[in-house]
Amino acid sequence: MLEIKVLGPGCQNCSNLEKLCREVVAEQNLDAKIDKITDYREIMTFNILSTPGLVINGKVVSAGKIPTKSTLAHWLKEAQ
Repeated sequence: MLEIKVLGPGCQNCSNLEKLCREVVAEQNLDAKIDKITDYREIMTFNILSTPGLVINGKVVSAGKIPTKSTLAHWLKEAQ
């Protein structure tokens, strides 16, 4: 199972990234758990300087931007 974490305080970009993750997971029929992390202390443990952040299976793959749908799909396939 993929473990996906969306890091951010709840801004629009963070919400959009979470929505995009859910769309790609559903479209690809992936077995994944998606968590939204809003606690600043927990976000800081991932050493990102800007949000939204995206963590897949414990690895930070993006910070400060929303990846394209195709890029996100590629990352999730690679992480399986």
